[in-house]
Amino acid sequence: MTTAAVTWPRTTDRLVLRPARAADIDALLAFRNRTEVQRWLINTVAEPEEFRRDWLASVDDPHDHSCVVELDGQVIGICYLELNNGLRQPGGPERQVGQIGYIFAPEVAGHGYATEAAAEILVIAFEELRLHRVEAGCFADNLASVRVLEKIGMRREQHGIQDSWHAELGWIDGYTYAMLGSEWPAARRGVARVTPGQP
Repeated sequence: MTTAAVTWPRTTDRLVLRPARAADIDALLAFRNRTEVQRWLINTVAEPEEFRRDWLASVDDPHDHSCVVELDGQVIGICYLELNNGLRQPGGPERQVGQIGYIFAPEVAGHGYATEAAAEILVIAFEELRLHRVEAGCFADNLASVRVLEKIGMRREQHGIQDSWHAELGWIDGYTYAMLGSEWPAARRGVARVTPGQP
């Protein structure tokens, strides 16, 4: 299936990335609403019906290339790739900035699956969609997410001092990462050297 210049499904060394199906929603919610997962998300609790509606709508949205991640036929994660205009004046190019994110089941943490899937999302962003820029954000204390973004070659562009509200920790620091399309070829060579099995 091809949607807005993205070919699905996508296969990496160990994973399959594909659009969500109705049958996936319960499996996604099973880990998405776990306390240890919610701890580092901006939108903590996902209401089941709203989550179902939004995920199934994303399949037909030409500006949303989010997907589920499978390992050996089991859904273990979610990857996001949503297109926006970035900061621009009238007349500028449209939908040339991508925002990425990922959520994985806690029991598969530490095996490099998030890194492997996020790297494939950059392939989609830069090699198929030809985006100008990709961005990501995370709480600075979310060290697992920091490691993923740095392993896929993204540059830390902002360290916001207490710019992020965390329900448990209060005001904490946040990071913003980014990569330009022109930087991707060199970054991809480095990503190819990531050892499977590393987070």
